[in-house]
Amino acid sequence: MSSTKHKFSLAGAFAALATLALAVSCTGFFQNPTVSSITIDPPNPTVAFGQNAATQQMTAVASYSDGSTGTLTAGTSCTGNTVCWSSSDPTVASISTGGLLTGLSAGTTTLTAASGAITATTTATAAETVTSMTITPITAGITANGSSTQNFTINGTTQSGSQDISALVTLTPETQIGTPADDGVVSCVAATDSNNDAVQQCTAASDLTTQTTYYLVVAYSGYTGTATVYATLTVTPE
Repeated sequence: MSSTKHKFSLAGAFAALATLALAVSCTGFFQNPTVSSITIDPPNPTVAFGQNAATQQMTAVASYSDGSTGTLTAGTSCTGNTVCWSSSDPTVASISTGGLLTGLSAGTTTLTAASGAITATTTATAAETVTSMTITPITAGITANGSSTQNFTINGTTQSGSQDISALVTLTPETQIGTPADDGVVSCVAATDSNNDAVQQCTAASDLTTQTTYYLVVAYSGYTGTATVYATLTVTPE
């Protein structure tokens, strides 16, 4: 073989190797990351129906195989970076292709976000809009020991009459109306009392050093009134 032909042969071999290396690097080392898990936001939403009904925009955030995260876009293919939404009971609440949740009747339904083989679920609650709310008791006291509790019941006036909406609201501790408390002392969660009735149950952390009064402000997505509804909770150090 002549020297010139040998040089061309070597050059061709190197070119082939370079092409192969590039192909491997593109398809082997730099593969597009895949969805490994999905988080639905907000979790366990409540959406109001009836007069002045509200909707809730849902989003699906993906965690990818390379450790990154990103919001999935709405689509119908349910693969890649797209997500498909569904409701287990669309007579209670429907969800659009774009993730817009709409309440239709009282109850709960399971929302599913799917992308490929990866799915996530959360429970959505639909409840009637309320024009006014009351909280009982209006005033209460509790000891800051981390274990004693105070239950509150919240009723709302709906198109169907007065309804217990304790399980559907949130109570936000504030030091003054409009000023959320940031000390983490008081926390309130939905629970049931000894009669199995829905309540908001509040406790106080044991690190409080001075007696403090908190305003527990009622928040409900279907409230159409303008007055702030709240109770006061006086917390005393143990």
